[in-house]
Amino acid sequence: MTDKRSFFSKIDRPIFSISTAIMLIFVVWTLLQPKLASNTFSLVQKFITDNFGWCYLIGVTFFLFFSVFIALSKYGRIILGKDGEKPEYSTVSWFAMLFAAGMGIGLVFWGVAEPMTHYTNPPFGRPSSIESAQIAMRYTFFHWGLHPWGIYGMVGLSMAYFQFRKGLPALVSSTLYPLLGKKGINSWIGKAVDILAIFVTIFGVATSLGLGALQISTGLNYAYGLPTGTMSTVIIVVVITVLFIISAVTGIERGIKYLSNTNMLLLFLILMFMLIVGPTRFILNGITETVGSYVHNIIQMSFWADSYKTKPGWVGGWTIFYWAWWVAWGPFVGAFIARISRGRSVREFLLGVLIAPTLMSFMWMGVMGNSALYIDVFQGGGIATQVAKDISTAIFAMFQHYPLSGILTVLTTLIIAIFFITSADSATFVMAMFTSGGDLNPSTELKITWGLIEGAVAIALLIAGGLGALQTASIASAFPFMFVMFAMCVSLIKAFKGELK
Repeated sequence: MTDKRSFFSKIDRPIFSISTAIMLIFVVWTLLQPKLASNTFSLVQKFITDNFGWCYLIGVTFFLFFSVFIALSKYGRIILGKDGEKPEYSTVSWFAMLFAAGMGIGLVFWGVAEPMTHYTNPPFGRPSSIESAQIAMRYTFFHWGLHPWGIYGMVGLSMAYFQFRKGLPALVSSTLYPLLGKKGINSWIGKAVDILAIFVTIFGVATSLGLGALQISTGLNYAYGLPTGTMSTVIIVVVITVLFIISAVTGIERGIKYLSNTNMLLLFLILMFMLIVGPTRFILNGITETVGSYVHNIIQMSFWADSYKTKPGWVGGWTIFYWAWWVAWGPFVGAFIARISRGRSVREFLLGVLIAPTLMSFMWMGVMGNSALYIDVFQGGGIATQVAKDISTAIFAMFQHYPLSGILTVLTTLIIAIFFITSADSATFVMAMFTSGGDLNPSTELKITWGLIEGAVAIALLIAGGLGALQTASIASAFPFMFVMFAMCVSLIKAFKGELK
């Protein structure tokens, strides 16, 4: 679509001006005072995880059960659009796009790193044992299973319903229409909600961009001997930022859809290769066993806050970080999957969003995690030792123990780069949408502006404190948005009841 409108012809100036001003102030402060910024981030993270970790545990579990309830209820037959409307995208392309936007870089970064870290530092039990290996895979499945998709499903459902069924703008504030009314969502309250959604999205995506840049740097070092370090990582962020801005400008049809389908193919090829050349029987047995353990322990894991301090800091550093990260991704992933889900029923939408990506995550984590654990548990391979030194090397260190490691390293680096592009691409599109009054085809200039801001925030956080600063940004920004999500649930139920009177 050629957009000949001026930059300010279709823009919500209060939301755009306040959002960009906050982000620019943050970037400048972080770059000028990196040590002070890093210390501030640490204090904020400690305060929230120490005092409100329980809130994340209860909230995210509630959103999952809420999504399941709605999917199985009488409301499941409601169409996200006009009655009789058909889905815009095929089911395969739909799955590929929502998976690429919703999991992306993190899946590849943590596929080996998380199981190996839990193996040597489990939440409870003896480290580096058979028991800790089993616990490692169970918690990895837990962190990448149904809970994040419960968040995405709930936010996405709310946005899709009010956009396509009720004809409201594609804004987070629109989801609160039954509670606030038209006047309320157009007042300062609605503006504040939309600004918060942008703020949360920026930091959620910046975390992924930082992780992706760190791992691309490591992959290039393994494959071609290129140097690693902060400067190399920053250069990668700059290059990828240019690429995802180009992708965002081309639109969903030519950009995100094509890249997502390509990435799913590459991901599948690596999965099949590792399943064949790796310890196949061990992998399949391990996946089967872990799924059973996950289902059996999901309630206990969902509410475990380590109140008796079995492993001080473990829950805050892992489960609470993940839940905050997923909540931070909620506005943009929810808005994006809403954008590509018009014409599907509520039941089809929620079951598709909950089940398909979860199974794919289980396959990836199961194959990669068990392939790495097999080397350390049964062959003394030392992958965990390498991960302890540099967590971004995890998957590449594992490949060194299997055939065609060089090719696998190059392909995985490519996958990370594409995930990097599609996640940031989706976020850029959504933030442009949020700052243009919910326009489903925001201007090119607006996409470029938000793409540049995304890259700048990621660079600032990397300079300020690397992975720790990225994690803190997600946890801090996500906390207030979680309460907006609770309001979304009440609003959605109220609207559904009126729909089926």
